[in-house]
Amino acid sequence: MSARAIREATGKDLLNRFLPDGSFAKCKFATVADETSWNELVETESWLSTGKLVVKPDQLIKRRGKLGLIKVNTDIDGVKQWVGERMGKEVQVGRATGKLRNFIIEPFVPHAETDEAYVCIYSHRYGDTILFYHQGGVDIGDVDEKAMKLDVPVDTLVSQDDIKSKLLGELESSKQGLVAKFIHDLYTAYVTLFFTYLEINPLVVVKDQIYVLDLAAKLDATADFVCRPRWGDIEYPPPFGRDAYPEEAYIADLDAKSGASLKLTILNKSGRIWTMVAGGGASVIYSDTICDLGGASELANYGEYSGAPTEQQTYEYAKTILGLMTQEKHPDGKVLIIGGGIANFTNVAATFKGITKALLENQTLLKDHNISIFARRAGPNYQEGLRIMRDVGSSLGIPFFVFGPETHMTAVVGMALGKRSIPRHLEGETTTASFLLPGGQSKTEPATPKNGQTPLSRTTSQQSTTVVDGSTADKKKPAYALFTKNTKAIIWGMQTRAVQGMLDFDFVCRRSEPSIVAMTYPLTGDHKQKFYWGHKEILIPLYKNMGDAIRKHPEADVLVNFASLRSAYESTIEAMNFPQIRTIAIIAEGIPENYTRKLIKEADERGVTIIGPATVGGIKPGVFKIGNTGGMMDNILYSKLYRPGSVAYVSRSGGMSNELNNIISHATNGVAEGIAIGGDRYPGSTFMDHLLRYEADPDIKMLVLLGEVGGVEEYEVIKAVEEKRLTKPLVAWCIGTCSGMFSSEVQFGHAGACANAERETALAKNRALAAIGAHVPQSFDDLGDLIRKVYTDLVNKGSIEPQPEVPPPTVPMDYSWARELGLIRKPASFMTSVSDERGQELRYAGMPISEILKQEMGLGGVLSLLWFQRQLPAYANKFLEMCLIVTADHGPAVSGAHNTIVCARAGKDLVSSLVSGLLTIGDRFGGALDAAAKQFSGACDKGMHPMEFVNDMRKKGELIMGIGHRVKSLNNPDMRVTLIKEFVKENFPATPLVDYALEVEKVTTSKKPNLILNVDGIIGVAFVDLLRNCGSFTMEEAQEYVDIGTINGLFVLGRSAGFIGHYLDQKRLKQGLYRHPWDDISYVMPEKYTE
Repeated sequence: MSARAIREATGKDLLNRFLPDGSFAKCKFATVADETSWNELVETESWLSTGKLVVKPDQLIKRRGKLGLIKVNTDIDGVKQWVGERMGKEVQVGRATGKLRNFIIEPFVPHAETDEAYVCIYSHRYGDTILFYHQGGVDIGDVDEKAMKLDVPVDTLVSQDDIKSKLLGELESSKQGLVAKFIHDLYTAYVTLFFTYLEINPLVVVKDQIYVLDLAAKLDATADFVCRPRWGDIEYPPPFGRDAYPEEAYIADLDAKSGASLKLTILNKSGRIWTMVAGGGASVIYSDTICDLGGASELANYGEYSGAPTEQQTYEYAKTILGLMTQEKHPDGKVLIIGGGIANFTNVAATFKGITKALLENQTLLKDHNISIFARRAGPNYQEGLRIMRDVGSSLGIPFFVFGPETHMTAVVGMALGKRSIPRHLEGETTTASFLLPGGQSKTEPATPKNGQTPLSRTTSQQSTTVVDGSTADKKKPAYALFTKNTKAIIWGMQTRAVQGMLDFDFVCRRSEPSIVAMTYPLTGDHKQKFYWGHKEILIPLYKNMGDAIRKHPEADVLVNFASLRSAYESTIEAMNFPQIRTIAIIAEGIPENYTRKLIKEADERGVTIIGPATVGGIKPGVFKIGNTGGMMDNILYSKLYRPGSVAYVSRSGGMSNELNNIISHATNGVAEGIAIGGDRYPGSTFMDHLLRYEADPDIKMLVLLGEVGGVEEYEVIKAVEEKRLTKPLVAWCIGTCSGMFSSEVQFGHAGACANAERETALAKNRALAAIGAHVPQSFDDLGDLIRKVYTDLVNKGSIEPQPEVPPPTVPMDYSWARELGLIRKPASFMTSVSDERGQELRYAGMPISEILKQEMGLGGVLSLLWFQRQLPAYANKFLEMCLIVTADHGPAVSGAHNTIVCARAGKDLVSSLVSGLLTIGDRFGGALDAAAKQFSGACDKGMHPMEFVNDMRKKGELIMGIGHRVKSLNNPDMRVTLIKEFVKENFPATPLVDYALEVEKVTTSKKPNLILNVDGIIGVAFVDLLRNCGSFTMEEAQEYVDIGTINGLFVLGRSAGFIGHYLDQKRLKQGLYRHPWDDISYVMPEKYTE
């Protein structure tokens, strides 16, 4: 959603901050909500108690004066009384009923009616229009008829002289200069701050000063990433009559943090009909169908999820809806419609896993609230998704019905509302791809049908056009054709899945060579990317610089731009600087409208066709497809998109374009071309741009238009039909017929799907289309039947001669997708039980990272999971942390720290310096932990007396690891050992090996006082006691962890912290290259040989 209304207070704050001083009298205002303290407000805004005031609701209510929702020329006590009488009270505005909760208070400005004027600025496709009328106020009447107008083309400045001459002719001459400057500054702020609508009525001019009294405005919310530093935090209140729910805010927050689209609007919290629909266009059609079948008053919500949300995101979305749905019961029970069209790239199984998880968690509530569920979906991996849904449905114990693409998209609505019978057994497609078989890549052309044509090669009376641009692009393609069999494209972005999909489409269409010649992406270096052409591997060059890609591939005339909403504008402008690029598809959703309008202007001047933004693209069966259009290979085959038909369509919705592919392929001989122009308010190309191309194409016999509520582009189509510029049969339907049935304004999934006038409603458009002879169905449910009827008439008249079906070549399935579908298996290259990053949340030994943090397990707890794959007792975790602390460092003189320091001073990086120190760890430095554990446990397990153990080691000539210290002794004990020993004795269930080691220490210290149990020894024996006695390990497991070097891991991990400290210390102290002094080296040279 782009254009969003803001509060009057927000708009006035923006004008205060961004109109230059002297333009107008800065707006003084104070806002009041239910929680406002009047005493604090008056103390903060002292002007409230010193003059006359005006107060009114600030909740997007139009014509407040006529509704009596304004109090003027009163004092603060009058304001308090007036607000108090209305705060929280319900009022009716038109058909909407809502509670008053927000008010704005301003100083009263004494003036005469002759001092009032009207000014409004609004945006449209090709520019902005400024309206001015020398009168204003509540009785102004029809300003569109009365006001003077000044159209300002996109990216054009307006002068004060233009404003004076074209807008202010009827204004008093003494005021014209002042007002002209204000409107000039206002328009500058309008453009700079990305307003889409700004109305001031009245604008008061008294005593050489301008006052903004009433203001209504909308901002382009998609420009947040551009304007946030200027805007600050903007609140977008809901339309009057609809409360803001925390669940809506939660979903909006999920949406903002996701690359997918997640929308939720609560219409009637007590309603019995709830929806969970995939796709912006599909969500509108489901709402239309519910309302058409009489369910408007019971429709509880509008919303959609699309753009390949993750399993976790769909789980959160479904959980939110189910939570709302089960807050109160309905005497007739409730229905949940989980719907959607045929997805282009969303993994249906992944989204359904998230939904089914939420359903299972709410099983009891679903039963208690007597809820029935109806699901219909298709797209990538839909077979697995439907299987998952059916399996869960059979276990929930509620009515649960699941359907695929064999069922019309909205048929489940009639079933859910009891208007249509529920089929018990439906035969759907059971295949999920076309596998490569022997001979599948044969170059033999199919047999020629009797009329000398094939579905893949039709004769046409084409008028060719030559493009003089210095490129070697397809110069002889017809003027009406965007794509031919020779079309070459460049892809912006690392969209490898989409690229492979395009190559597979090329192959199944029997193109002689790939349609993609290069990729470009600024965050990588020039290299070649590997893809498949059939079963063969090919390399496609990838360039860091777009200019290099275009210059080195002069045959390319199409750019498919997958850049993000933040960089799509710049990359598209760059592409248009190269004349060989004639068509650009912009996939990104959420590009600011000012940017899009600049792109449209630039494209029109250069003769470039833009498809999008906010689109999946388009497809010309048998020829070329953009990105993910058409979905996976199974849908391309199912909808016969590998060869051309006779029906061309244009739609706003990308998701619905795939549903149209399905409908048209089963009702006619197939699709000739289909374009989704995009859901934004200002698509780069319009319905008419493509319908006129289709009209000129002799191979296209029939047109289909899927319009929608909002905008007026459908009226251009109506005008073209009336003027005979469009003569081919046209089947048309505008979605969003439900919009007039809601008491408050609803913004549908597409940014442009919002009617600002009766003329822009879907009902008005459908009536107008029917009036000029277009074939308009009764509802979307009937669209397929009507397309079939019109097509059959054309066949009967001989306008279309159906062609024999020719089987397409088979395409091998990618290994990764076949594995996703569960069709293949292979032995894993290696196994792990440590962690798993594949799901929605990282897991350590099966435990979610959020749970680890919630339980405050600490580093010791993390080690217990990563090293031992189980949760150890709290004392064990504490012991592990103590070991890390006491082993972290032992000064700069030890070999590991010394090596790290020398390496750091030689200018090496952190990792190299750290590794240099770690490589010194071994039997002589740090490796004593493992050895001590093995020696002491071995002796203890054999039942050797401590004296016997010491004597035995002396006889073998071996040192007892973990015994002895250079500095510390009985008289100067090592506090590290003391602390660990005390902790172990106090917290461990049993310490037999520690006790044994302490007895050994008594023997060794009787000979020399420094032969004490050192820190390596105490950690080693205590660790063995922990493994053997904490109850988490068997004796075999405990011994295995000792044998594989686990205890030494503590030293390595702990000492790494110290080595890093020494590295950082040397860098911070800026120490130079280390050279060992000569006087610390004993040079022992061999004696000279004497002659």
